[in-house]
Amino acid sequence: MKTKLFFTIIWILILCIYFPKYVESANKNKTIRLESKQSHIPVLILKNKNPVLQTKMTVSSKKANVQKIAVSLDGTTDLNDIETVRLSYTKSQDNNNQMPFGKPVSPSSEIIFADNVNFENDTILFNVLIKLKDDANLFHKINASCPYFVINNKKVIPEKKGSRHPLRIGVAIRQQNDDNVHTFRIPGLTTTNKGTLLAIYDARRNSSRDLQGDIDIGVSRSTDGGNTWEPMRIGLDMGEWGGLPEKFNGASDPCILVDKNSNKIFLAGLWMYGVLDENGKWIENLNENSEAWNHQWRNNGSQPGFGVKQTAQFLIATSTDDGKTWSTPENLTQMCKKEAWWLWAPAPGHGITLEDGTLVFPTQGRDKNGRSFSNITYSTDEGKTWKTSQPAYSNTTENMVAQLDDGRLMLNARYNPNRSNSTDTNGRVVVTTNDLGQTWTEHPSSRSALIESTCMASIHKHIYHENGKEKSILLFSNPNTKTGRHHMTLKVSIDNGNTWPEEFWMLLDEGKSRGYSCITSIDENTVGILYEGSQSDLIFESIPLKEILDIETND
Repeated sequence: MKTKLFFTIIWILILCIYFPKYVESANKNKTIRLESKQSHIPVLILKNKNPVLQTKMTVSSKKANVQKIAVSLDGTTDLNDIETVRLSYTKSQDNNNQMPFGKPVSPSSEIIFADNVNFENDTILFNVLIKLKDDANLFHKINASCPYFVINNKKVIPEKKGSRHPLRIGVAIRQQNDDNVHTFRIPGLTTTNKGTLLAIYDARRNSSRDLQGDIDIGVSRSTDGGNTWEPMRIGLDMGEWGGLPEKFNGASDPCILVDKNSNKIFLAGLWMYGVLDENGKWIENLNENSEAWNHQWRNNGSQPGFGVKQTAQFLIATSTDDGKTWSTPENLTQMCKKEAWWLWAPAPGHGITLEDGTLVFPTQGRDKNGRSFSNITYSTDEGKTWKTSQPAYSNTTENMVAQLDDGRLMLNARYNPNRSNSTDTNGRVVVTTNDLGQTWTEHPSSRSALIESTCMASIHKHIYHENGKEKSILLFSNPNTKTGRHHMTLKVSIDNGNTWPEEFWMLLDEGKSRGYSCITSIDENTVGILYEGSQSDLIFESIPLKEILDIETND
């Protein structure tokens, strides 16, 4: 007993000498409260400061002298993926004014940031910020937690809010102001026959606004599965066509299609020449200083007819060198558009090659009464000529298409009535066709199975082998919410789109964003997604199939 008492006294003395006076739970402290939360967001290569953990400190009355903050990276796959770790703080009402706490450090399993900062009667947000190395592994994850603060010489343990979850590594392919471009929007993604990833998007040079504006279609290439990306190329740019400045020659809403039976790649975009006023009349004498603006879906921004001063134009550029260079675009408007339609346009994302070699683009438009619709546009002669189908559904717009195992095409579309519908009937429109869109049948999952906040979404068929047998799944991505655009989620159907079991849902980014996305198959065992996220204009992530389905696939 005496020996036990002796060692107990020694241990107490050590604690008194080397540690703060005592440890108290943040829950029991009435004047200083700490709440630590890790948001479910990606950690991005090429982004200098990735927020991976936030701790909110509320000081009710007495002064809080913050001396040390401990950060643990336990649960991170590989600390070598991280270049630096830093800690900043800001008042909650002024989140843009970040001040450093301590100095940036190299990663280790536990880091102690030391400083001496006083706070009183305020709410402060402390953010752990990480910069990844350029060669960080996209299959790895980052985790962070806050074991304790030292405040007024006392160790205070934060209350943990939410669940702890390692954060997926991605790539900030396009960030605002890259290459002097104001905003990048409207992602498309595909894999060429050589295995190259092609990411496409609007390069909105002067503002985030839709057409009309100085907008070109950009292309980024990756030849290593998305780990690194080449500098931006321009795939479609109408310049100062027809004597008007570039702000009145915008090209937008890109869609890309790889012909699986040749080396040809098609890039579709919508071009607007000038501006139609609210009555649908083309405005004369526009110049660089003109402020006129309208776009294809607003009022009478695009009208019946074929001419450039009547209606927005459907263009296709092609590449035969794996997306390195692009041809002068061909105008398909008169070939495919019905004269009475107000608009015929690409639907952003990617097109597909059918089993019989037919090339299919998802498209959209406005009918003779100006009402929106979704449909497809296809070619049976390797892209020499194109035909557009009957409208698949009314009051829909952006859509994508996949070929089911029985050969039918499934079209999944944004449905305008969902803007004001957060009830159980909220859902994407889903229709099928077995005759290239001459007739359409509404699918049982339509307007119920896949909720939306009226936003572009992606559907993609992925083929893989398991135990020597070929199998397929449908992948779907969109903001998984009926209001706002947040919680970007990847979903899976293992029964050709009849059901989308929640056990296969994968949350990618819970933050607010613009919400567009596009999925591709990188290889048989890996899926890629490009999306408008909360942490960058355009984010790329690479996801192993075994993580999506919890299965072992054939290598």
